[in-house]
Amino acid sequence: MSNSNGWGLTARLISKHFGALGDRVSEAIANFDPETATEADRDRLADSLRATAQKLAAARGAFDKEAADVVKLRQLIATDEQAAGTLADRLASGKISEATITLFCDELEANKQRLPQELQEEADARQYMDELQTIVDALSKQLAEFDSMAKKAMQALASARAQQDLQELRAERQAQLAGLSGMRGNSSALNALTRRAQTISNEAAGLKIVTDIGQRPYEQAAELEAIRKSMSQPGLGSESALARLQRLSGQQAAAPAALEMSKS
Repeated sequence: MSNSNGWGLTARLISKHFGALGDRVSEAIANFDPETATEADRDRLADSLRATAQKLAAARGAFDKEAADVVKLRQLIATDEQAAGTLADRLASGKISEATITLFCDELEANKQRLPQELQEEADARQYMDELQTIVDALSKQLAEFDSMAKKAMQALASARAQQDLQELRAERQAQLAGLSGMRGNSSALNALTRRAQTISNEAAGLKIVTDIGQRPYEQAAELEAIRKSMSQPGLGSESALARLQRLSGQQAAAPAALEMSKS
């Protein structure tokens, strides 16, 4: 008796602790790969629905058979009851034997006694079919709800992962900017590039000074040339029309002599 109790306790402990271990392992797997775990849960639910639907199909076939048996038996009983009225006349006229009438009556009574059983079998088959239909409907609804919840969960997971990627990119960008800020005063390459730019700028400024000095004599010569031209070609802006005609015709020098003669 004690051995039996001991083994019973051991079985309960194994069932309890290993069952809990199985639940923890399943939960760990689901957390590690939620997509695959979700697919597995849906597959189990779909398999249950498929198996129940197959049982429902078989139950419908059984009910149809029971219902057909009831219809057939009722038709047989109704036909025999109609025939019973004519058999009495045939028995009285000697056209049928009592043994045949006895067999006919035995079968009619047996069929009438069997009818309640057939009706009960039909009712049981209907009840079983209806219960299976209820289960199939519930499983179908559960599967549809599971798909809807799984879709929302997957969308939430995708959104969370997108936000995670965004934050990781932002953190990476901040790290890059921080690195660039730190390199502004510490990068030997940037410092060398800055010094090179300043050297070239200084060289360009010195070359401009030298070029300006070399250009000065040419500019001074051009100024002197402009002065000489202005002296050799007096301005004609105040020249009258008569003076201009005389200058162009070469009569400018003779004009004073003619004026002197007219006076004498």
